[in-house]
Amino acid sequence: MKTLLVVIDMQNDFITGALASAVDKDFVKGVAKTIEEGLKHGWDVVFTMDTHDEHYLETQEGRKLPVPHCIKPSEGWQIVPELHPYLKKATILEKNGFGCKDLIPYADNYDIIKLIGVCTDICVITNGFMLKGAYPEKQIEVIEHACAGTTKEKHQEAIDLLAHCQIEIVD
Repeated sequence: MKTLLVVIDMQNDFITGALASAVDKDFVKGVAKTIEEGLKHGWDVVFTMDTHDEHYLETQEGRKLPVPHCIKPSEGWQIVPELHPYLKKATILEKNGFGCKDLIPYADNYDIIKLIGVCTDICVITNGFMLKGAYPEKQIEVIEHACAGTTKEKHQEAIDLLAHCQIEIVD
């Protein structure tokens, strides 16, 4: 079965920067290990990148979350250095909001779609729901140990909602 691993927003601003998630020191290593395992199994990999410009604070998101982040091409916008080795084997899709519209047609030819990354309670859940809505019969999974939320509590709430909506939670 053709499998797509979606690595959501593993950018500096979400790991150590302006909007750092609730991650421990080994979280990025765990994400790298998950990508490595996926590549060994022949999965295709796509990275999403939250992408804003200098007018971010004028957007709806910016007015509700007034923390400039992932401003292209800043250091905060870049994928974390530990994952750079995988970028040459992956497709990169930029997005200017929580969900990646381009991910829907990109995922069309896959049987299984696996999600990892940050933030579980914002972008992971949004992309999971978008994919489930577009492809109700596809197997969509969230690999829980390779996701982190804004807080541990919000992460768990998002995991519970994803499972409630028939998105498989795996570890």
